[in-house]
Amino acid sequence: QVHVVESGGGLVQPGGPLRLSCLASGSIFSTYAMGWYRQSPGKQRELVAAITTVGTTNYADYVKGRFTISRDNAKNTVYLQMNSLTPEDTAVYYCNAHVYGMDYWGKGTLVTVSA
Repeated sequence: QVHVVESGGGLVQPGGPLRLSCLASGSIFSTYAMGWYRQSPGKQRELVAAITTVGTTNYADYVKGRFTISRDNAKNTVYLQMNSLTPEDTAVYYCNAHVYGMDYWGKGTLVTVSA
């Protein structure tokens, strides 16, 4: 069992930055593929960004150039740096750990972009 906990959400003004963090349990974090997803009201959960065990990254088209995913294996943590936020980025952001074919999810952290 892998426990995943997100943090860093909150209210931010349009154009502003925000950094989300995701802490995953376990002693073999370096073997986890990690991802950030988001879900807005009335919409399906969608992939925002992902990072493999070797650091290869993948982004949804609508965040390319604005968001950056990174990981610190020594801290069992993956980050999502979000810049140039718009109201359309408002959503609950979820962290996912993909471990040997199993998916583990956090409870999510709310990001609200509003003036």
